[in-house]
Amino acid sequence: MNPESSSKQALVVGSGIIGIACAHYLSRAGIRVTVIDRGRIAGACSSGNCGYICPSHVLPLTEPAALRAAIRSLCNPRAPFRVKATLRPALWNWMWQFARRCNRRQMLSAGLHLKAILDSSASEYRQLMATENLACEWRENGLLYVLKTRHGMSEFAETDRLLTEHFDTTAQRIQGADLPDLDPALRSGLAGGYHYRGDASVRPDLLNSEWSRRLQEQGVRFIEKCELLHFEKEAGRITRLQTSQGPMEADFVIVATGAWSPHLGGELNCRIPIQPGKGYSITTLRPDPCPRYPMLFPEHKVGVSPFEQGCRLGSIMEFCGYDTSLPPRRLQQLRDSAANYLKVPLPDEVQQAWYGWRPMTWDSLPIIGAAPGLANTFLATGHNMLGLSMATATGKLIAELVRGEPAHIDISAFSPARFQSSQRTS
Repeated sequence: MNPESSSKQALVVGSGIIGIACAHYLSRAGIRVTVIDRGRIAGACSSGNCGYICPSHVLPLTEPAALRAAIRSLCNPRAPFRVKATLRPALWNWMWQFARRCNRRQMLSAGLHLKAILDSSASEYRQLMATENLACEWRENGLLYVLKTRHGMSEFAETDRLLTEHFDTTAQRIQGADLPDLDPALRSGLAGGYHYRGDASVRPDLLNSEWSRRLQEQGVRFIEKCELLHFEKEAGRITRLQTSQGPMEADFVIVATGAWSPHLGGELNCRIPIQPGKGYSITTLRPDPCPRYPMLFPEHKVGVSPFEQGCRLGSIMEFCGYDTSLPPRRLQQLRDSAANYLKVPLPDEVQQAWYGWRPMTWDSLPIIGAAPGLANTFLATGHNMLGLSMATATGKLIAELVRGEPAHIDISAFSPARFQSSQRTS
């Protein structure tokens, strides 16, 4: 530990899972940490997601088929991956940059960077669970991809082959007739599945509450309902933050504000090209039988997460701005999609109906690194659909950067500076 660390203070803006992870690793490095949030601790995408910690998700959204899906979605309001027609220039510039990267070469390149941070994060999670013993329904029984049709099974076989050959990520192939024995909640007559045993899962709201509580016991301050108003800067450093609860000072500032990060681009004098990708989930009582495994249904793009006291369906990616509606048709779409696979539909009684905005970058890579031109400020945002999966490695990387240590993985591809060259195209 750097002997000067204990005299240093860090202020983390944003108390989602990324902000919590940054606070953990900074505190462990001996730095005093305060976390502020305009809302409540881990109230956005950090709470309503499916809880997967999935090294199997190495393929970025920028795959060749994604562009075709986006174009088709303009005329299909029920598309699970949808771009809403709009005149917003920022979205169409983002989509143009995204489209340029929807090719095999870029997909494989981004996938290698994602694999590094996903593998690191999975390893860090296992250490975290062993040392902190967080009561968050940590499970290491993998992630089961279930295919309904032969065509879907054939297509996913190509995906699995690509994952094996390029990323050393291999699944166990399961024949359709064997699926009900593996998980009795699945219907008979399905085509088959792939079981990625290296994946894990948690109940995300329990992880957030348990982890933040443990950090508070260890001296980390969390301040809710505290809105950042303005950064004060001097000589290439942020010297003070003006907030709704008064001025705050720190030696280091970490911006972990997820989908809201673009609103701080002007304050930070840097480009943060994130678009909010709206997702939905619905949590009900447990059906009988309830799935044993966390599952994904790639043909319908729906995930299922069994919890001890409930069951969650989650999915959908809508590029519709910061839309705050919760359409019943989208929630019913989750139920209808899952009905193709589960023997018993989820109960009518709803524990939670939820939407949230994922922080989507146009190259599918997170933004982790020093803010250009600000020596004491770091970004930890843009984790797309994998914030929970990447959180621990991100927190470790931020602590390494703050302390001036070499990063434990190559993070050059995650640098905020990569966007500055395209400033004039927006």
